[in-house]
Amino acid sequence: MKILVINGPNINMLGIREPDIYGQQTFADLLALIEDTAREENLEIQQFQSNHEGAIVDKIQECYKKVDGIVINPAAYTHTSVAILDALKAVGIPAVEVHISNVDSREAFRHISYPGMYCEKTVKGQGLDGYRQAIVYLKEKYGK
Repeated sequence: MKILVINGPNINMLGIREPDIYGQQTFADLLALIEDTAREENLEIQQFQSNHEGAIVDKIQECYKKVDGIVINPAAYTHTSVAILDALKAVGIPAVEVHISNVDSREAFRHISYPGMYCEKTVKGQGLDGYRQAIVYLKEKYGK
């Protein structure tokens, strides 16, 4: 099974950016956790991070008929990007949204997720382990 993990803006700043909200773990720690999960679950996982909305849209489109599932943390684009929502809808690949923090307990504008309107599941407030949960969910539901 092939899964694409997409991280949006500022996720590359984990461990530096607001550690009281996002924790002390770094982006390198996240990448390692995802690689470990891929190995443990016998999955092929590609990782992608961008601070640019169009690059994320392009990456989603590129994976059409090439991956079996998408795990996406759109980060700030969660609350603004109809373009990412439309790209997910266009490719029709099962997707799970992840948020490191519990966005529901934060500012009101963070309560709306446009990409989440397509995703069949959202994992929030579980720290980096939310990525593992999302990957395992896709494997259990769609694994080949």
